[in-house]
Amino acid sequence: MKGSPHASAPVLAAYRYCEAVTGHQARNFAYGIRLLPTEKRHAMSALYAFSRRVDDIGDGPLDPEAKRARLTDTRALLDRMRGGGIEEDDTDPVAVALAHAAHRFPIPLDALDELIDGVLMDVAGQTYETWDDLKVYCRCVAGAIGRLSLGVFGTAPGTGHREDELERAPYYADTLGLALQLTNILRDVREDAATGRTYLPADDLAKFGCADAFRGSTAPPDADFTGLVHFEVRRARALFAEGFRLLPLLDRRSGACVSAMAGIYSRLLDRIARDPAAVLRGRVSLPGHEKAYVAVRGLAGLDARAVERRGTGRPV
Repeated sequence: MKGSPHASAPVLAAYRYCEAVTGHQARNFAYGIRLLPTEKRHAMSALYAFSRRVDDIGDGPLDPEAKRARLTDTRALLDRMRGGGIEEDDTDPVAVALAHAAHRFPIPLDALDELIDGVLMDVAGQTYETWDDLKVYCRCVAGAIGRLSLGVFGTAPGTGHREDELERAPYYADTLGLALQLTNILRDVREDAATGRTYLPADDLAKFGCADAFRGSTAPPDADFTGLVHFEVRRARALFAEGFRLLPLLDRRSGACVSAMAGIYSRLLDRIARDPAAVLRGRVSLPGHEKAYVAVRGLAGLDARAVERRGTGRPV
């Protein structure tokens, strides 16, 4: 998209559409990005709306061949964006908004190709033998989103951090994405099993006697489901601990946004750890007052300062 980075009426309408999609489909994400200034909030909404489109193709009712064709078309749309081929009067509001956001911010659009690669793994029904195998998938569908988001947030050189530490920001963003995705996998283990999908590594499932998967409201007979969940929770917490090192590298409002979104998922993980069987009974969520508490901590910079004091580790 050529021209000024300032949003025209058609572009603002496209952003409003993306914000509506985000608010309707992703309450936790929408809650976090409310803490951003308008331009960054618009850009994050555009990123979410495009990513949601890719996910919906993978999760939709089409047969695998039709899904692959749709994903190929979506990749071609990305190529048009990279080539400056999206005009403000394009009929696709998500493309208009994302093209404008990519003109305004250094968003690495190639990471959206990785997201498409990850969804293609879902379409193929891929399973994962080891954590290293699953990490490849998680980096595609969630780590890539972390790096895309960092393109909008940017780092804050004035924070007094060394240049080599600022250069690690994409790694921390990627790692935080892995932590969020593993939390999602734990939360949705029954829902995914009902659609024939298993994301947890096969060797972990076998180790805890859970190879028969999870299709009911109770764990398989003789399975150490609690042991499995606690094992994966420890892995996710280690990822959060490393990923939270991103917070002090961001400006206050971007750090607050990341702190809110990641903090919500970190506390979801705590709830799952306290009652592992809850994920078999339904979707675990946080009440509104707890989300508000997380947001206030982020805005006050408490989480970022806690991470700096420890050098590493999740906020309290």
